Amino acid sequence: MNKETTTVRFERDGRMLRQTETGWEEVIVEPLPPVGPDFVPAYDPENPPLTDADLARMKRVPRVKSMRRALDLTQEEFAGRYHIPIGTLRDWEQGRSEPDAPARAYLKVIAADPEGVAEKLKAAVRPAAE
Repeated sequence: MNKETTTVRFERDGRMLRQTETGWEEVIVEPLPPVGPDFVPAYDPENPPLTDADLARMKRVPRVKSMRRALDLTQEEFAGRYHIPIGTLRDWEQGRSEPDAPARAYLKVIAADPEGVAEKLKAAVRPAAE
């Protein structure tokens, strides 16, 4: 089986271009037309809109779990990096409890700058050089 490398580039207007052997690029995907405020999506019988009953029975994924997964960290790594007790983190992720107001604020700061928070915590824990 032959394998070929295809180089593609996405343009701001939504086009996807492929680099050809001759060096010029050809359009492989055209941009979607703009959607106006009066646009109504077609009804799809295989994927109907969610009802209030559907939404009530669905379980929300806690934001802290989504954030941890986005950072590609285990519960232990996330808890250690941001100095959150592992039991507390697990309770938040499993829906047994919700973060209080200060914890929610801390989680917002982590979401905004995860690396910055980790660095500040490292610096705060590190003993001062004498």
